[in-house]
Amino acid sequence: MVMTTQTALQETEQEIVAGDEGIQLLYSLSKEELVRIITDDAKNWLAHDGVWFQSLEKKYGMDVAVDIDTDAWRLFTVIEAKRIMERLGLKPGGGIPALVECLKHRFYARLNLQQCIEVTETRAVFRMIDCRVQSARKRKGLPDHPCKSVGIVEYSGFASTIDPRIGTRCLACPPDEHPEEFWCAWEFTLNP
Repeated sequence: MVMTTQTALQETEQEIVAGDEGIQLLYSLSKEELVRIITDDAKNWLAHDGVWFQSLEKKYGMDVAVDIDTDAWRLFTVIEAKRIMERLGLKPGGGIPALVECLKHRFYARLNLQQCIEVTETRAVFRMIDCRVQSARKRKGLPDHPCKSVGIVEYSGFASTIDPRIGTRCLACPPDEHPEEFWCAWEFTLNP
């Protein structure tokens, strides 16, 4: 028996009613309200990440905080990539097109301005045009957050989870110099 999309949705809603009022509430909201919630949830996630990092930094210093943050991102980036792929119905090995699509679905994509340029079947350059963390530091007169070591782990782990053949190279990222047009840039290349 073939189940219609409407029937499947009704069954899903019924399952959720019995188990989670917070999820059920989402079904009653407009698209605009859902977008606001997703954006707000992403801000909350980033705020938690920030206060967690600042707590480590205050107690143990910047070097230890960055080391611990790197370890956390090594695990989280794989989890995030796998969940995005599952949601999109993608299997590992989709190459650069799959990576470019998955980058649009990250939490960061809900908060920051980002773009993929120079996209081909074997290469893409990803740039973070406006980074919420870095922009806040700039407004406060603070130096750039030195996120390159974490970014290397984060972006290479994300890309290789999407497709193990993808190599990642940092083109620019604080504490290194970067142009005013973007905060960081990453090159992804499909290796044979």
